Amino acid sequence: MKQHRSTHSVSGEFGAAAAAGCAAGLNAQQMRWLLDYAAQQSSGIAAWQRDTDHIEKSFAFAGMTARSGVTAALLVQSGWTGVDDVFSGADNFFMAYAPKADPAGLTDKLGERYEVTRTNIKKWTVGSPIQAPLDALEILLKRRPMTPDEVQKIVVRVATTEASVVDNREMPDICLQHMLAVMLIDKTASFASAHDRARMKDATVLRERAKVQLVPDAELEKLLPARVASVEVTRTDGTRLSEQVKAVRGTADNPMSRDEVVAKARDLMGPVLGAEKAGKLIDTLLALENTTDIHQLRPLLQRG
Repeated sequence: MKQHRSTHSVSGEFGAAAAAGCAAGLNAQQMRWLLDYAAQQSSGIAAWQRDTDHIEKSFAFAGMTARSGVTAALLVQSGWTGVDDVFSGADNFFMAYAPKADPAGLTDKLGERYEVTRTNIKKWTVGSPIQAPLDALEILLKRRPMTPDEVQKIVVRVATTEASVVDNREMPDICLQHMLAVMLIDKTASFASAHDRARMKDATVLRERAKVQLVPDAELEKLLPARVASVEVTRTDGTRLSEQVKAVRGTADNPMSRDEVVAKARDLMGPVLGAEKAGKLIDTLLALENTTDIHQLRPLLQRG
């Protein structure tokens, strides 16, 4: 049964709390209380998906989680005490959020597997179900360069539930048909192009968008949570080209190179911080072990 909760909001807060607790130098007992206060603040509902500006998501996934995690650390650092183990006993976290969960998962391969090394980083700044289709189309365009006029039809297959999220949506970055058209024209998908609402009415884009057919696929549904997608391009000469992506670029199973991560960071930060400052920030972060005072990052994170 769907619980209507935003799991990214809940899990993100515990990560933020753990980081804040480490930064605050909390001891083992204080870390127990830290988790207690993180659990008390855990929240988030999936209603953010209805925000057509796609801004509320940034609060639910990042802003709120960071705020709550830091708050938990500050409370414990200032002397507050709490429950020693919020994950067991009466009225514990699992009873409230996931009564059928297996608590043993919390310590599975503890000290052996570090989830941060399996962090997924989106290559494309679009809705997750569009990631694999963009990957597939980019691969096809590199394998067999073609102009939009040489393309007759593009058929995209994704899992059934994934298709419903991105099917002809009103937001450019969440609309699969629109973003495939942009990729076909631009041969890439930048943050700017994925958030250009005016372009959704551009005649050139609309002409290519009309060629994109989205097919909900019940077989791909069975493969979730892996977001497998296939793209078939029919050229005007009748030639058909196809590509299936089983591991989205940027996931742990198909990670981006450092150059790709840096390129995305420049695309996102450059327009805000300026190219020079964004470059300095990237260089500093890539050599963070050489930074003796974290305050040195502050001016690099501020607009000029």
